[in-house]
Amino acid sequence: MRPGALTVGAVRGAALLLGLAGLGATLWSGVDEPGNALAFGTLVALGELARWGAAPQEREPAPLGAAGALAYALLGTCAGSATTHGVLQTVAVVAAAGLAGIVPHIARGRGPGPDHLARRVLTVGFAALCFQPLYNAGAVTEHLGQGPAYALFLVLLLVLTALCDAVLAALVLRARTGFPYGPLLRDELRAFLGIGSAVCATGTVMALGVAAAGLWALPVLAVPLLLTQLSFRRYAAVRTVNRQTIASLARATEIAGCTPPGHAHRVAALSAAVGRELGLSGTELTVLEHAALMHDIGQLSLVDPVEGGATALLPAEEQRRIALLGGEVVRRTGVPEAVAVVVERQADPYREQPRAARIVRAVNAYDDLAGDGAGAALGALERLRLGTARDYHPDVVECLARVLARGGATGVTSAVAG
Repeated sequence: MRPGALTVGAVRGAALLLGLAGLGATLWSGVDEPGNALAFGTLVALGELARWGAAPQEREPAPLGAAGALAYALLGTCAGSATTHGVLQTVAVVAAAGLAGIVPHIARGRGPGPDHLARRVLTVGFAALCFQPLYNAGAVTEHLGQGPAYALFLVLLLVLTALCDAVLAALVLRARTGFPYGPLLRDELRAFLGIGSAVCATGTVMALGVAAAGLWALPVLAVPLLLTQLSFRRYAAVRTVNRQTIASLARATEIAGCTPPGHAHRVAALSAAVGRELGLSGTELTVLEHAALMHDIGQLSLVDPVEGGATALLPAEEQRRIALLGGEVVRRTGVPEAVAVVVERQADPYREQPRAARIVRAVNAYDDLAGDGAGAALGALERLRLGTARDYHPDVVECLARVLARGGATGVTSAVAG
């Protein structure tokens, strides 16, 4: 078994054992404060049900479910009365509610992967383990009271829990894709600074609100996260439309017969995989993918089409001319300037290129030369290695070779989305 599969199996196994322990202990001893368990369980389930069908490469956030789960883990009192639900019941309620919420999505073939639920169980267990024993022993109220220090303590615990979730998410992605751990963790932390911070803040306010006002505080405090999720959905819809527009422009070269079918999407997927291997993330990775989709658009300006669309076989001056034409076309489409720069500089000597342009050039050349069969693919890689004196950056070529050895871009998108 591959080390990556062992890592994913260990994360899922730990979550399964913790979830079974929580369910078993709760069934054995009964549910403490069933009203609290039902209220928070319903909130978590509704949060999971409120997901929508995101694109395959995008993660679907469930901020309401996450905030509700964390608030239950950090719930010490309800309307002034001390709670006694403990760590294992917290895990049991969150696991059961999470399963109930994602089953309808799974039935439609659009549910989140098991990695999502495993991380939810482990992170909520971590938060409850850090809080419940200390609170039930009286150490928290004795030293911090119920004022600002207590609220700050909850915030710090939620930040630690978010960091725990980021570490787990990056670890699983590293195991699935083989990409460097640092950029993956950086992406997760960047996501935390966005909607993750809203989840932590709302989780803290929920725990404090229920402690003071009881369960009636939950529906009131859930409204801001519902609005946040609605805004995020609109943002995701706009981003999806932009990507679809760029993909349609990229297909124009195929429809016109300038490039083989699927060439632009193959180059984009493989470029993104190589970019992650080299440590690109966030905006840099988005620019790279969009530039890779549109890298051949300059061929639409040619009077005589390139045979087979293989620009890697053309003289350097002709490659440079097509790249400049492509950059000009991209600018007129309203795509960000950074994408146009990558497109127009893809034919420069690699010492003069930005990193994204180096990747697009090497991956485009590989797809032009590879053809069908393992022999042609090996021959294409060898030609790229021979061109590392001027045309192709050695590090990019070696990263490309490693990505191809792992199966290329196949499965990368689904792994990242999980």
